Amino acid sequence: MSEVNVTMNNFDEEVMKADKPVLIDFWASWCGPCKMIAPIVSVIAEEYAGRVKVCKVNVDDEPELANAFKISSIPTLVVVKDGKVTNVSVGLQSKSNICALLGL
Repeated sequence: MSEVNVTMNNFDEEVMKADKPVLIDFWASWCGPCKMIAPIVSVIAEEYAGRVKVCKVNVDDEPELANAFKISSIPTLVVVKDGKVTNVSVGLQSKSNICALLGL
C-alpha cells in the first residue's frame, strides 16, 4: 500500500485514528513544486510502509480539509501523530528533510 487519498469522508479513519505517524501531502494538479515533491513522497511511502502512513489531499477537491489545516501555500506537508499535528513544512523539500520531519 502506498499513498492514501484523503477526503472529508475518510479523514478521521485514515488520519486521526491511525496507529502510526501520518504524513499528509496537501497538493494540487496545477502546482509545479507539488509535481516535483510527489515522487519523493511516494518513495517515502514505499520505503517506510508499516512505520509511516502517507496520505494525499488535493486542495482543489477538499477545500474544507485545506482550510481546517490553514493551508495557504502548497505543497504543504503535515505530520500527525496520535491525532495531533507535530510538524508542518511548506514548499519543496528533500527526502532527508521529510524523513527528519517524521523523525525517521
